[in-house]
Amino acid sequence: MSNLFKQSDIVKKLQRYCVYQDRCHKEVVDKMKLMKIPYSIHDNVIVELIKDDFLNEERFVFSFVRGKFRIKRWGKIKLRNELFQRNITSILINNAISQINDNDYMDTLDEIALKKFDNLNNDTSLNSKKKFVTYLQYRGWETDLIFKKVNELFKT
Repeated sequence: MSNLFKQSDIVKKLQRYCVYQDRCHKEVVDKMKLMKIPYSIHDNVIVELIKDDFLNEERFVFSFVRGKFRIKRWGKIKLRNELFQRNITSILINNAISQINDNDYMDTLDEIALKKFDNLNNDTSLNSKKKFVTYLQYRGWETDLIFKKVNELFKT
């Protein structure tokens, strides 16, 4: 009986963890490891969280993509890599990324590229170009789009 009580306490704690923000399965499993929850009940806890809709991988992926694109202004490459590291399936990743409006995507790239170019004081030197490219690559923007921006902004 005490095991059931412990499991229900664990489920309640993880429900609160999932309510705070959407989580993926990997994050919940990592949290259980951190809490030193026995592996033997991991599956039961996960099933309980899914059953009660506290854990929903699809909802997590769509929320993650929306948030990281809108707030952190990540490109599709970084979004894809971050989700892949969380063991999300390619199908879910592709579905979520395809929801990004192409116009919004290009407007966001224009905005952050122009801001970075202005931060470089409109310097068109090779070193500034390198900083510009590195900045956008780190944020997960596609190389072909980055070099279009380089050609557009770094006219010499």
